[in-house]
Amino acid sequence: MTNDLKESFSADSPPAPAALAAKVRTLAPSMTRSMQRVAEAVAGDPAGCAALTVTGLAELTGTSEATVVRTARLLGYPGYRDLRLALAGLAAQQQSGRAPSVTADIAVDDPIADVVAKLAYDEQQTLADTAAGLDTVQLGAAVTAAATARRIDIYGVGASSLVGQDLAQKLARIGLIAHSHTDPHLAVTNAVQLRSGDVAIAITHSGSTVDVIEPLRVAFDRGATTIAITGRPDGPVTQYADHVLTTSTARESELRPAAMSSRTSQLLVVDCLFIGVAQRTYETAAPALAASYEALAHRHTPRPR
Repeated sequence: MTNDLKESFSADSPPAPAALAAKVRTLAPSMTRSMQRVAEAVAGDPAGCAALTVTGLAELTGTSEATVVRTARLLGYPGYRDLRLALAGLAAQQQSGRAPSVTADIAVDDPIADVVAKLAYDEQQTLADTAAGLDTVQLGAAVTAAATARRIDIYGVGASSLVGQDLAQKLARIGLIAHSHTDPHLAVTNAVQLRSGDVAIAITHSGSTVDVIEPLRVAFDRGATTIAITGRPDGPVTQYADHVLTTSTARESELRPAAMSSRTSQLLVVDCLFIGVAQRTYETAAPALAASYEALAHRHTPRPR
């Protein structure tokens, strides 16, 4: 990701109040501990923090005024005053009942009905956070690249590989040449064949999966347009990404690891990417989809006994 993009991500377009909590969850792992305390405070009690001066918030979190300002800027606000306005807006939304105070921590002895309710809330929150934080300019650029690509290679391991396979089969059904590579050696040897006009997509929640970064780096060096779908916009994978699509994730717990919670947001992003490509290529995509439906129709018709 370029320096210009990083600057625009952090300062040029302040996020709406509803996106503040999502930004905190996404960026907190990359913050210093003192900045994390500030971020957690404003996300946990927006109404209380909105009433504080920069000095007051620094005292509350045991940090400094400079740390508070740096945290505000990292979250996407030009200064602390802009962050306070967003906090006031978020507090108003919560008081209106649109932001329920629910915890989705799942205990080992929870009744199954509670598990369903907590997971459903978690999934909804993750999708909302991802949608709020997704950079549509970056998404549009990724759509344009994929819609005109000679070939699309997708890299992912573990749970992310399942998301990559989902995207590849969708793109193939609208007539595009798309392959999902899960073997790290094959991923690299295929990336060597890419060139300008091709697209490589890396899917990694942590942003630091070596088996995903390596083929993306090779594709980047070969001149292909590269896209990273990651929960860490500051992760190593973005060094080799022309376009970065950021995902959100629910809080991890003993029974809900990152691989499980990140999959939901990744699927939303690849669906958005696919629909965008299908729109751009509608004249060829629509007939291709119709043909694939027709070819499989007989397999979905019950046979007479």
